[in-house]
Amino acid sequence: QVQVVESGGGLVEAGGSLRLSCFASRPTGGRYHLGWFRQVPGLERRFVAGISWSGRVTNYADSVQGRFEISIDNRNNTATLRMNRLKPEDTAIYYCGAVCAYNVDFSGRGAHDYEYWGQGTQVTVSS
Repeated sequence: QVQVVESGGGLVEAGGSLRLSCFASRPTGGRYHLGWFRQVPGLERRFVAGISWSGRVTNYADSVQGRFEISIDNRNNTATLRMNRLKPEDTAIYYCGAVCAYNVDFSGRGAHDYEYWGQGTQVTVSS
């Protein structure tokens, strides 16, 4: 079973920054592509950013392009999402998704593209 653990998040004023981390692991090891999604009550989980295990492919939602940056430490299966110039509309529960890296590159943007999920971490941006 793959375990996905998120950390970071919290409360920040508009214009501020936060950093989220995601760690994916399995007792037998493995490589994972990682992605971040967010969800607010009553709405579906939406793509924020994703990165291939190789680190060569990154994708961003239009709403965060230029403000958020995703990176990966592929030796440790850990992805970091740096969120800058945060806006109140960025408020949501942020979930990390992981999928086994059978290929070197990956560009999945849908929740169905990921197999394993963390419990989520709350990000609140005050106006």
